[in-house]
Amino acid sequence: MKQGIHPDNYRLVAFTDMSNGDTFITRSTVNTKDTVEIDGVEYPQVKLEISSTSHPFYTGKMKLVDTAGRVDKFMSRYQKHFDKRK
Repeated sequence: MKQGIHPDNYRLVAFTDMSNGDTFITRSTVNTKDTVEIDGVEYPQVKLEISSTSHPFYTGKMKLVDTAGRVDKFMSRYQKHFDKRK
């Protein structure tokens, strides 16, 4: 292994999934201004939009996120195609 190429400022950091509130703690070098207290210990906090606890690939559940009616627009456009498959 090459010496001196890996960061040496690893510390425990709390990553919070904002879609379901799940938090996990792991070692990281990420910089953040937010902090969170877990079990009486204060950790730097990184907020995630999605993690393995909410991603459909890992959970096995499909979740449609509708932004500005895009799902409805798609469903109305291709409704005839979906009706033929039944």
